[in-house]
Amino acid sequence: MAEEKKDEKKIIIDEDWKKNAQKEKEVLVAKEEAEKEKAPKAKAEKAARPPLPKGDFAAIISMLVTQTLFALGVIQVEGQKKQPDLELARYHIDMLETIAEKTKGNLTAEEKEVLDNMLNELRMTYVKLTG
Repeated sequence: MAEEKKDEKKIIIDEDWKKNAQKEKEVLVAKEEAEKEKAPKAKAEKAARPPLPKGDFAAIISMLVTQTLFALGVIQVEGQKKQPDLELARYHIDMLETIAEKTKGNLTAEEKEVLDNMLNELRMTYVKLTG
């Protein structure tokens, strides 16, 4: 019998451990409740955004033109004064030129006119800044 008691494992729980475990549990519950409160706000913010435009050729051109204008410093974030990044601007212009070259003969008259006009405007702005 003495040997049997020797092999038995005893669990000793002190009161400090219980208090700490309870505090941790309360903190987790509070975090979960805070997350639940934030969830409806996040959904409402997503719902407030207007629908995205149709993904088409004009959208691709517009996106690259906007990036070029940012790189040239023509468009800036309010409150931030940023120097033009001419290397990046030249890269975006080169990308637009590649699109023009690769789509030659496959664009509508309107798409071709928009692309050509945008390229001409960007090139002129680039030359003014580097000239």
